[in-house]
Amino acid sequence: MHYRFHTAGESHGRALVAIVEGVPAGLELIAERDIDPELRRRQGGHGRGGRMAIERDAAELVAGIRLGETLGGPLALLVWNRDWPNWERAMSPVPLAEANDEETLRRVHLPRPGHADLVGVLKYDRSDARDILERASARETTARVAAGAVAKRLLAELGITIGSHVVMLGGVVATAPAELPEDLNAAADASPVRTLDPVAEQQMIAAIDDARAAGDTLGGCFEVVARGVPAGLGSHVSWDRRLDGRLAQALMSIQAMKGVEIGLGFEAAARPGSAVHDEIEATSDAGLSDRSGGFRRNHNHAGGLEGGMTTGAPLVVRVAMKPLSTLMKPLRSVDLRTGEAAVAVRERSDVVALPAAAVVGEAMMAIVLADAVLEKFGGDSMLELQRNFASYLAQLRAHRARLAGGDPNGHEVA
Repeated sequence: MHYRFHTAGESHGRALVAIVEGVPAGLELIAERDIDPELRRRQGGHGRGGRMAIERDAAELVAGIRLGETLGGPLALLVWNRDWPNWERAMSPVPLAEANDEETLRRVHLPRPGHADLVGVLKYDRSDARDILERASARETTARVAAGAVAKRLLAELGITIGSHVVMLGGVVATAPAELPEDLNAAADASPVRTLDPVAEQQMIAAIDDARAAGDTLGGCFEVVARGVPAGLGSHVSWDRRLDGRLAQALMSIQAMKGVEIGLGFEAAARPGSAVHDEIEATSDAGLSDRSGGFRRNHNHAGGLEGGMTTGAPLVVRVAMKPLSTLMKPLRSVDLRTGEAAVAVRERSDVVALPAAAVVGEAMMAIVLADAVLEKFGGDSMLELQRNFASYLAQLRAHRARLAGGDPNGHEVA
């Protein structure tokens, strides 16, 4: 059993759509409570552009649900674009009489460096880059966040939570507390740049304002953390089952992402092994041992993954986002009609979208973890999934007891 999703829709099309498969029957799901808050989080952050002042993203569950509970079949989610009336003719799905009216159709012939515009035109044999940029736009992540919100809801039933925070923006590095807040998202969402460092927050805001004044854009790094993940998701036996690879692929698939690291990541390459690998010890801490097999690491340099499998420690993944491709002072480009030198088109955009990208990162991690959970525990209904999950945790406890020479009740094991 797997958790799968597909999205459809264009940035200025009528709507965005997500189809989600694999959700067991009996998951209580209410769009206004479980999905819409995630969509609002994706729209926030200092440095966003005018589009977010137009949209009021909300999801409609149009299939796969009845009376607030999933039915076990595919879910269909719909998010309408409020900006559609302004683009109804330019993005018309049917031919128009004004087929050669450049202004009405808002054709794009000046590709942006760093965007899919030029390569997409070449690959798909188009003459208008709007045919490419509309789908390549990060507006598509609205549908991903909707699909990820369903995954988060599923994981929450098993005690697994996911949060994120910004660790660097525009070269300003945040200092996170030694212990992350228990409710990571509540703490991060209180900041306009979703950072946990109030000093860095002010510096980040200033950097964004300076970039806006200069007609430039900024990138940065965010961290996604999953807690409550049991040991043993993923596998070492085949390359495509390794959870670290699956997470990296999912997070790198987000528009404008250029790097993913788990735990120490690249820093581990500069350290000796004695300063990288997390030493193991037995623990009687019930809250930890329940999901880690009765063991713990003295650090979490591995980021909760060893050998492609979860260890029971928090999953910690950082993602690097490049500056956005649309600059208000455009870079040099070429006119696709003439081949002559020109400057790139200026589409409406953000100065920075890193705080929102972190929310998308949460969604993609949730989707990967939901898939790994269903892969391991299965279940056509939520009761079956929860029963299988509880049985596995009991198995972890029993395994630790056998190693200690007795069962969980202290009796000798024959």
